[in-house]
Amino acid sequence: MPKPHVVILGAGPAGLGAAYRLTRDERAQVTVLERNPVVGGNAGSFPLAGMSVDYGSHRLHPACDARVLADIRALLGDDLLDRPRHGRIRLQKRWIHFPLKPLDLLIHLSPAFTFGFIGDAASKLLPRKQDAAAEANFASVLEQSLGKTICREFYFPYARKLWGLEPQELAPEQGKRRVGANSLGKMLSKVLASAPGFKRQGAGRFFYPRRGYGQISEAYHFAARAAGASFVLGAPVDAVETERGAVTGVRYLRDGKVEHIAAEHVWSTIPLTVLANLLTPPPPPELLAAARALDYRAMILIYAVLGQAQFSEYDAHYFPETEIPISRLSEPKNYSGAKGPRDRTVLCAELPCSPDDAVWSMSDRELGELLCHALQRAEMPIRAPVRQVVTRRLRYAYPIYRRGYEDAFRALDRFVDGIDGLLTFGRQGLFAHDNTHHALYMAYAAADCLDAAGRLDREGWAQARRVFETHVVED
Repeated sequence: MPKPHVVILGAGPAGLGAAYRLTRDERAQVTVLERNPVVGGNAGSFPLAGMSVDYGSHRLHPACDARVLADIRALLGDDLLDRPRHGRIRLQKRWIHFPLKPLDLLIHLSPAFTFGFIGDAASKLLPRKQDAAAEANFASVLEQSLGKTICREFYFPYARKLWGLEPQELAPEQGKRRVGANSLGKMLSKVLASAPGFKRQGAGRFFYPRRGYGQISEAYHFAARAAGASFVLGAPVDAVETERGAVTGVRYLRDGKVEHIAAEHVWSTIPLTVLANLLTPPPPPELLAAARALDYRAMILIYAVLGQAQFSEYDAHYFPETEIPISRLSEPKNYSGAKGPRDRTVLCAELPCSPDDAVWSMSDRELGELLCHALQRAEMPIRAPVRQVVTRRLRYAYPIYRRGYEDAFRALDRFVDGIDGLLTFGRQGLFAHDNTHHALYMAYAAADCLDAAGRLDREGWAQARRVFETHVVED
């Protein structure tokens, strides 16, 4: 019996993981279409100034599913490094270690913040009336579970920066999926995880490939190709063709020409909103309106090559203050621990924004100046020569869970799910907040649901979807 043909849209971790598992287990013939000339998507790496740099700050967390981690270990071997986390957060113009440490919190938090937090914690012990008429949102849910102090000093300003909305405009789900310590009990557990006698296995550590985070995607790419998967890079999708409620093929562009590939299955990891507009014939107008109602936060990555061996000892710095435009600063050398060139290092600053914002059209020089001014304001000025500034723009960085987004998402999700042979998954495909290990878990689950006859186990996939909804981003 011939194997079914699965065309996968997108060669980020989700698409690569699915291609690898489908071909390795001989479940399907696989063709992967990727609009970029390289694989990895937002989880890729590229060379800069003699170093490998990532598209922002990425780590492989110990919470990774056992099967996924076993495959990554097998694919990378000794190149998968076990590294200590060593970051810090600027809170009320003071630095505290991240992951949080009990002694560090006691020493470095301001007395006002400490007493405010203690007061909030004590108030949780008292009975309170619930306002049944009040509509829940990101702000109300977090403030109720964590208290006013930490929300108003950290989570709320950070939310404004990351998603470009007031906390009250965000859905409660934004807090559930993006805030791991979304209760005082969970926060205390995270703090104690680094304390002697309480430390959990993997706490305060992460895995990182020797040659940059993109090495994970590259390893999956190489292994999938070795197992028989075909990859067409530099091939943006032009249309996903359907007939009588079933997928029939995909049109894509290659070298300026439209090409066509027939398919029994199309598995999409591209943004769900983009997929909706690629369907031929197009969905009903109300479904296209639902796609317009969903949006993703964009991000500019600013890379500054400095004429010094190391900028700081920290792998990442977090900036919740709204007066500092960048949200996070990372130094790639410190992730891998590689010495690299002795006369230079690279900083990567993350600048959340909208494509409608003025910063989106700024030049590299202007963005480099913005970074220098931001670090000056944060009292960590760049003193070494800035040898080069380059930027990268990510249009689809984070899903925005605006209040009421659920109706639009569910309508679009149900419509796509009703097309036989069409499957959507991954961060972009399910409009989900996740880490790389979550995306790979989705990919493996999808591969597991394709049976020997080329049919998708719909009940098995529905169960997997329920698991995906429990995933919380690891920061």
